[in-house]
Amino acid sequence: MGHKRRLAGKRSGVDRRHFLKSAAAGLAASALPLLPEGGNAAHAAGALSFVHGVASGDPLNDRVILWTRVTTPGTAPCAVSYVVATDPALTALVQTGTFITDASRDYTVKLDVGGLEPGRTYYYRFNVGNVTSPIGRTKTLPTGNVDRLRVAVASCSSLAHGFFNAYARIAERTDLDFVLHLGDYIYEYGNGDYGNARTYEPAHEILTLADYRQRHGQYKREPELQELHRQHPIIAIWDDHEFANNAWVGGAENHQPDTEGDWATRVAVALQAYYEWMPTRVPDANDLRRNYRSFSIGNLADLFMLEERVGARAEQLPLNVPLVPQAGLGVFRQTGPFLDPTRQLIGQTQEEWLITGLRAAPQERWKLIGQGVMFAQLKVVGLPNATTLSQFLNVDQWDGYSPVRDRLYDALAGDSSNAAVNNVVVLTGDIHCSWAADITPDPNRLLGPRFGGYNALTGEGSLAVEFVCTSVTSAGLDNLGPLAPVLRVNNPHFKYINLDRRGYMLLDITPQRVSNEMWFIDTVDTRSSGQTLGAVFQTTRGQNRLRRGTVSTPRANPPAPAP
Repeated sequence: MGHKRRLAGKRSGVDRRHFLKSAAAGLAASALPLLPEGGNAAHAAGALSFVHGVASGDPLNDRVILWTRVTTPGTAPCAVSYVVATDPALTALVQTGTFITDASRDYTVKLDVGGLEPGRTYYYRFNVGNVTSPIGRTKTLPTGNVDRLRVAVASCSSLAHGFFNAYARIAERTDLDFVLHLGDYIYEYGNGDYGNARTYEPAHEILTLADYRQRHGQYKREPELQELHRQHPIIAIWDDHEFANNAWVGGAENHQPDTEGDWATRVAVALQAYYEWMPTRVPDANDLRRNYRSFSIGNLADLFMLEERVGARAEQLPLNVPLVPQAGLGVFRQTGPFLDPTRQLIGQTQEEWLITGLRAAPQERWKLIGQGVMFAQLKVVGLPNATTLSQFLNVDQWDGYSPVRDRLYDALAGDSSNAAVNNVVVLTGDIHCSWAADITPDPNRLLGPRFGGYNALTGEGSLAVEFVCTSVTSAGLDNLGPLAPVLRVNNPHFKYINLDRRGYMLLDITPQRVSNEMWFIDTVDTRSSGQTLGAVFQTTRGQNRLRRGTVSTPRANPPAPAP
């Protein structure tokens, strides 16, 4: 989600500017009823170095992806050696090897290092001759009985909106098992298109393979992001800005074929750069758009990561309730094509994979779903579904694809052939502000769960819960902050809404409960170390609803950070 400066030839669509204005208009109506700058090539003339740091990701119980990039003054292939050890001094070696990189992969190095022990911290380093990279720290996933999991969650880092202080605070938490990144890791815009606090490399909107590589390279030189990657493995999915704003399978709001070329070509080069520059395992080499995958964390939790942009998503529908027609602003009702069951968001294959995985997981195990866009209903006029008079705000989230969501509701509720699925926690990015919600098919139907409704006081009727992470830097709904209470009235399933703070989430998971802490940084205008706790909510095993919680205690004696 983001705002795109309108240029000649841009097609109409819902971007952040119009979403903000539509929300404001709708709510008002409802109230009445330190590294060097420069691109990758800028360092090519100097000495060989590792200016983009190191990273690790997609941990399994016996392996993990290790990543770096060599900045080399020449154009010849480069032999990069690596070591993996169980101690920060790299004296207790467990793996060594050499990898050949070259210009065909932008001199990135990406290794799937196996033969590791479950639930163990490792340290690693790369070198070319006597030139060494920083030392990184990573961790494999545990097996067997797992009594606790600590995970930071982040999304939406627009470099043009400021500094990545949230990443720095995550890096400092030495007791994390991994970091979950829910998309918009980079932004595609050119200078001045969306934010003007800092400038992009290249200065124009990225379109080509060289462009996407250079933008990834700029992000990887950010010291806060480098430190996050150096200290923790990351499990990431993309959202739209890794391609272009409001992407779908056949195009995007911010892609004009007449001036910007073929969409499939743009997606292909964006994916090539993404897999080169991210410590992410390739799920299907024959179909790079297929990014959904799952992770097992012992007997404690299963994590399902969804792909919601370029695999199967149908184009976002136009708004059907004009509020300020001359400005193109409005909302929508669930009528007409919005009720078409054939319109896809995640695609039939991925939908069946998710439902099968949720049903197959033991009932007592937590089922975490990492995904890009808000799952819970977000209404500007909150009425029961059956009236078709409810007015929704955002066609880009699950509200714009309600038949798909209804099928998942049915799977969670169970039927004569399948038991209900309990202990589901949806984790979401995209919308640049913080939300905590009970997940229920009809939150505005107040007749109680026995009649298919929802009791906002007790949480009865809730099938799961959702935590929506704010952005690292990207602009939120700041000018709508005072109207958050109106949103709460129209959306009783939301237990917390904060529209104007940047930061990250911290999950503390035990067999008994999932607790989520919403941490806010003090500014994105300068580099800063300030942060405050905004709220804590938790769900208890078997309850499928939210309650207020208390701040968790960090693990005692965590593994030493990477030096």
